[in-house]
Amino acid sequence: MTQGATTTKATFPSVEWFKAISAIVNDDPGYNHIGTCDATVGVRIPDLEKNYLLTFEAFEVSDVREVTPAGAEDTDFWLEMPYAKWKEMLENIKQNGKADLHHTLNTIDLEDPEGFARSHDGYRRDAFYRFNQTFQYFFDSSAKIDTAFV
Repeated sequence: MTQGATTTKATFPSVEWFKAISAIVNDDPGYNHIGTCDATVGVRIPDLEKNYLLTFEAFEVSDVREVTPAGAEDTDFWLEMPYAKWKEMLENIKQNGKADLHHTLNTIDLEDPEGFARSHDGYRRDAFYRFNQTFQYFFDSSAKIDTAFV
């Protein structure tokens, strides 16, 4: 596939969208160069009442599913922001091929007084920082699909 070409279409937020990104990442040899990652990550879009669980194991995203709010929070950490902010981040990634400095996961977390990466356990939340490059690579890979928004 040539750079910028998209053959996969999916709607955000949905299990299909997260699975499409997972398939890209799991098939990308460059992903393995980042190193292993073992983490469960919740994704929350509270204003749409959408919650997902992503499981990262070694060199792959091994599971994606829709869960309850409690299921998204029963993880190492969860990423939470309103739908409009998710859309802004993903549109920025699509436009630039990756997040610009104002739309990286780390910047979003630092600029949100409540934090973008949240956890009930500070030790488990550390996975967000320890494996940040893996999670950024995951979301940056969304530039490779044609995302429709609800």
